[in-house]
Amino acid sequence: MKNLTQFLLVLLCVCLPATVFADSTKDKDDDSKYLAGAVPEVDGKVVFTKEFSIPGMSQEEIFKRMQNWMEARLKKNENNSRVVYTNPEEGQIVGTGEEWIVFSSSALSLDRTKILYQLSVVCAPEKCTMEVEKIRYNYREGKEKYTAEEWIVDKYALNKAKTKLVRGLAKWRRNTVDFVDDLALGAAEALSASTIKKAAETAEKPEEKKEEKSAINSGPIVIAPKTAVEVKAPAETTKVTVVPATPLTPATPVTSSTTPGYKEVAPDLLPTNAIQMGAGKLVLVIGSDAFNMTMMTANAGGSLGKSSGKPVIFSFLSPDQPYEQMEKAETYTVRFYPANQTEPSVVLECKKMPSQAPMEGQPRMYVGEIVKAFVK
Repeated sequence: MKNLTQFLLVLLCVCLPATVFADSTKDKDDDSKYLAGAVPEVDGKVVFTKEFSIPGMSQEEIFKRMQNWMEARLKKNENNSRVVYTNPEEGQIVGTGEEWIVFSSSALSLDRTKILYQLSVVCAPEKCTMEVEKIRYNYREGKEKYTAEEWIVDKYALNKAKTKLVRGLAKWRRNTVDFVDDLALGAAEALSASTIKKAAETAEKPEEKKEEKSAINSGPIVIAPKTAVEVKAPAETTKVTVVPATPLTPATPVTSSTTPGYKEVAPDLLPTNAIQMGAGKLVLVIGSDAFNMTMMTANAGGSLGKSSGKPVIFSFLSPDQPYEQMEKAETYTVRFYPANQTEPSVVLECKKMPSQAPMEGQPRMYVGEIVKAFVK
């Protein structure tokens, strides 16, 4: 009996390391999801972006569902997490979150970090875009603080060949990608996707590991709503009205010498696709005197829309941009420069309208009623 016990003990000692090695090998095989490109960067900043396509759903309905989801999701944290900004007409929702990410937990130890992040949503008819950015970590109860840019990006978290995760940073990258995936799947569920989570679970099958991708990095999610939704005609809604692009042949040439070569169009008839952020830049001009003029680029973007039934342009300044001149101005001009062009394709003369003051660290929005519109 004693010999049998000794034999079993030796067998256990031999097999246990092999089992541990097999598990660690399995973990490495699972890392395809977290390798190059799993943590996207925009201008040196970590920004996770997810697009949702919801055919047949109005912007108003999408906004309502996403706002309800975000408020419930952030409230669940029972801390400073909250929705800090909403703009129904523009379809924008911004929230800040603080949550715990648990790396490992046992009866003897708990390894975890608090993750802080900004969650932004932009809603439009039949589609929605979600962004997770400004990610920071408070580790060991705040004794160690890191940013995503210095901790989980490809440059630091992957080896030179970008084929393996760097030991020590692997857990941070894996858990952050999984955390953002969970947010994306939660948003999809709020928009009534009936099979999203089931599809994610199916991706865990061993035979699919080599092709595994995170939900946040696997392209747009097309959603089939669980419940019927009412699609309102543009004339029945007070939200941002999308005007189909129309030829501008009826427009008359501008007679003002300040805009030679441009045609004036009625602000109500200006196509919403006349300004396409991502394909150019938006420049705000304050003052008409060439020797006393202030110009700045709306680094955070902008778009056309309607406010109180009036055609307007929404312009956003990044939190670090100076804004004193815009605060003082009553009127200003907006110019849109297409990519690689030195002349604007659209010039808008605007009267500043009241806008909501931003929370600290958030983009500053200006709403300008379009008084005159000129196109190249």
